[in-house]
Amino acid sequence: MGLMGRRELPDGSGLYLRPCSSIHMFFMRFPIDVAFVDKDFRVVRLYHGLRPWRVSRVVRRAKAAIELPSGALARAGVGVGDTLTMS
Repeated sequence: MGLMGRRELPDGSGLYLRPCSSIHMFFMRFPIDVAFVDKDFRVVRLYHGLRPWRVSRVVRRAKAAIELPSGALARAGVGVGDTLTMS
C-alpha cells in the first residue's frame, strides 16, 4: 500500500521500499520526492515533487526507493552519486 490513502508524509519521515526499481503514484493525494538507490545506498536517480497519477521510469540499477516529503531532497542537497545513510 505504501503511502496510498494517506493525507500527507510528515517532515522528517519517509518510506523505504526494497526491492524497488520503479513506483507509481496512483491514488496518491500529494507529491513526493523519491531517491532510487543501489545496493550501497548510492543515489542512481532522483524525482523531485512527483505528483499524483504519475509513474516513474524503471531504474535498472536501483535496489530500493526512498520516498520523502516533497522538497526534502533539495533542502538536503542530495544529488545523483551521493551515498545516503538512514538513522
